[in-house]
Amino acid sequence: MKPEPNALTDTIAFLTFPAWYTAIYWIVLVASGVIAFSAWQREPRQRTLRSIGTWAMRVVLGTMWWQQSLWKIPPNDDGLTYWMQNMVDHAAIPLQAQLVSRVMLPHIAIFGPLIYALEALIGLSFILGIATRPFAFLGLLMAVNLLLGLYSAPGEWPWTYGYLVVLQMLFFIDPPGRSLGLEGRRLVG
Repeated sequence: MKPEPNALTDTIAFLTFPAWYTAIYWIVLVASGVIAFSAWQREPRQRTLRSIGTWAMRVVLGTMWWQQSLWKIPPNDDGLTYWMQNMVDHAAIPLQAQLVSRVMLPHIAIFGPLIYALEALIGLSFILGIATRPFAFLGLLMAVNLLLGLYSAPGEWPWTYGYLVVLQMLFFIDPPGRSLGLEGRRLVG
């Protein structure tokens, strides 16, 4: 009998899955730790609970973006096509449903890799703490798209996307890369 999934076993499975993207994730995660440690040592103003908390939150959110991009790695677009069709069927705004139906789905070979790349780059931006304001804005747009597109989809809880909108908005207003990230580093000693 297969055990029920839980956060601990899911996290361990994600961190140990034998694939190229797991190796890249570990490299980026270690780089984030090195950047944070370096900033901590060089910048006394970053030695605060706020900086540590912000670093941790941006790494977690970046990891979520990274992990959710993995099922969209080209040429795998079956899952993305399924969810885009759900947007067509359940969008809160008919114009969005028409755009997805008439433009995006017929050109999934273009939009699929673009969506994957944007989600992966948002994740990398947050984990490393670089260009977090522009990538938070892109994440905000994508979160609003999800909120409106899947608002009434069966089995979906729209506030999940609402929370993502709020987090992205907070990261846009107060770029988290300034806390123990590349954005917060003084380039000149």
